[in-house]
Amino acid sequence: MIEILIHKMERRDHLSEAEKHVMRQLPVTRRRVPAGQIIVQEGDRQEVSLLLASGFAGRFGILKEGERQFTQLGVPGDFLDLHSLLLKRMDHSVATLSACELGAIPHRNLRDLTESDPHLARLLWLETVVDAAIHRTWLVGLGRRDALARTAHLLCETSVRLEAVGLSDGSRFDLPLSQREMADMVGISTVHMNRTVQALRARGLIDWEGGCVSILDWDRLSTLAEFDPRYLRLWHEPV
Repeated sequence: MIEILIHKMERRDHLSEAEKHVMRQLPVTRRRVPAGQIIVQEGDRQEVSLLLASGFAGRFGILKEGERQFTQLGVPGDFLDLHSLLLKRMDHSVATLSACELGAIPHRNLRDLTESDPHLARLLWLETVVDAAIHRTWLVGLGRRDALARTAHLLCETSVRLEAVGLSDGSRFDLPLSQREMADMVGISTVHMNRTVQALRARGLIDWEGGCVSILDWDRLSTLAEFDPRYLRLWHEPV
């Protein structure tokens, strides 16, 4: 299960065989969770951090009226709550959006790793830095982009993030999310989400059938989205 994280880390920096061995020695408890389950509850005091091995999950907050706003989509290779190592009590929740396989890694082992291996500590820190970059980018989109551009941006981002872990060829990827879940990510109603997807189809930018997204014109879609992948920091550079 840890291999997908190692693969992702190696997109950003070189890992020695000794470092890979350290990563593989982390105790991981497998959890299989169906779609629609809250796996981290706001206010929880976490003793493990959850690595997403397969499926999709989302971080979200809930308003008094019960409406929710997702602040990040979790894809395979992501730690869903690595920041809980320092945050202590969670200030948001995480739910599965599809059937997921998770790996629970105890905080005590992650602390030991960060104390014994500074380079791996920096790479884990980078994971949380990129998380923050994604949140900032989503915040800009919610505040300044229209629904069409926000949806286009989410699809571009998801394609690039999945490609980094070998789950997209750059134009096709699985995204088994409902339009309600998509609406809760881009901050619009389900009806508006349906119209937005139809508009992207009508422009010849995407096809979306049976939970599979095909990007038909990357240049036009990424231009509409004003998508610049640099915030995902997926190039190879020492940290």
